[in-house]
Amino acid sequence: MYRIALLGVENSHADTFLRFMREENEFSDLAPVGVYSNEAAAAARLHEKYGVPVLGAPEEAVGAVDGVIVTARHGGNHLPYAAPYLPAGIPVFLDKPVTVTEADAHALAEALRRYKNPFTGGSCLKYSPFVQSLRAAHESGEGGRTLGGVVRCPVAMNSEYGGFYFYAQHLVETVVEIYGTDVRAAAAFRCDAGVTAVFRYPGFDVTGCFMDGNYQYAAWRFAEKTSEGGVFPVDTPCFLAELRAFHALLHGEAGRESISRLLCPVFVMNAIERSLTSGREETVGGCGA
Repeated sequence: MYRIALLGVENSHADTFLRFMREENEFSDLAPVGVYSNEAAAAARLHEKYGVPVLGAPEEAVGAVDGVIVTARHGGNHLPYAAPYLPAGIPVFLDKPVTVTEADAHALAEALRRYKNPFTGGSCLKYSPFVQSLRAAHESGEGGRTLGGVVRCPVAMNSEYGGFYFYAQHLVETVVEIYGTDVRAAAAFRCDAGVTAVFRYPGFDVTGCFMDGNYQYAAWRFAEKTSEGGVFPVDTPCFLAELRAFHALLHGEAGRESISRLLCPVFVMNAIERSLTSGREETVGGCGA
């Protein structure tokens, strides 16, 4: 059995992962041994529903677990919650946003390299079959070279859990998953609906529509001879894929991406925030580091 602590269990993701561990045979070797939240009622609900002990502090299970899942609503809590567990070299899953600040992203990268932790995380949208089909079309040059694209996802600009960063990784992760990490710069503009952003790639641009209060997810790719895309679901298969990726790490399998790929959306989101303040196009740094 693999002993797992879930830290920052305020959102539905923690509930979903615990339900999978209880109901899906493929995860029968995962044993949740503790949940923690800075919102006591959230941890208490999961204790009542699943019988998992409530931890008094995020670091309470250090030395007693084989892996950690961090699902805190505020991305600013992700590194502080995970940090005490990293020196043991155990697998770690960091939900979206992986971190909020670039400083935390650099500190996380340094720790993952130093302690050689297997890792996964970010937005589950990268596992969507729809997103993967657009990625394959882009990489293969289906219909000719890519001329541009549009991605639409929710945002919550006034969220108490980090404002823009609370939902923004969904859109940014989708862009990076389809078109790659070679996004050079970003320009962003506030509008009544939320935020419109332009991601500058060599040879083409992708437009991002962060829609405040609208929870549809959609993406399109435009090529020389074809256009393809539409609205796509974010449902059980995406969340199952996330937990499967973490489960595979516990079994000793290699992760699907590099540290720089994991953290690229953090640097893109920060470039967008800088652009909203400066009114200028801002360079994206860190995606290839």
